[in-house]
Amino acid sequence: MKKILLGLILLSSCTQPQTNFRKQATQQIINADIAMSDMAAKEGFFKTLLLYADDSIVKPKEGEFPVIGKEALAKYWSGKTDTKEISWEPFRAEAAKSGDLGYTIGNWKFVTKDSVYYGNYYTVWKKQNDGIWKFVVDGGNGTPAPEKVK
Repeated sequence: MKKILLGLILLSSCTQPQTNFRKQATQQIINADIAMSDMAAKEGFFKTLLLYADDSIVKPKEGEFPVIGKEALAKYWSGKTDTKEISWEPFRAEAAKSGDLGYTIGNWKFVTKDSVYYGNYYTVWKKQNDGIWKFVVDGGNGTPAPEKVK
């Protein structure tokens, strides 16, 4: 009986830190996602995403093959006008038990002089060797405007 009790205590002590570690990683991912949106509003969308992108980034594109690799993405965006009128906010995030991979899902908003566009996005994040989170996959879609709360 003592061995069983000791085994249960050891097992619970092993799972508790892992749960806290996972929660901490999830919060770090949320923080990175929000910081990326804040920086994009100040520095520009393309410039910011290239800063936060992992070297092995995969960026899906509607109706085209994805852009693979940070250098290819920089080349794809070169010559295009950068924007500061886009913002986003995650509404769901989760980290893997390992604490080195996770995702965010959220809503974005893009304002032009003529219109406002809305959509959803997904971003897959990978923790770098130096502890910094960078994204490896990012994509999204357009949606109707959110319904107003009555």
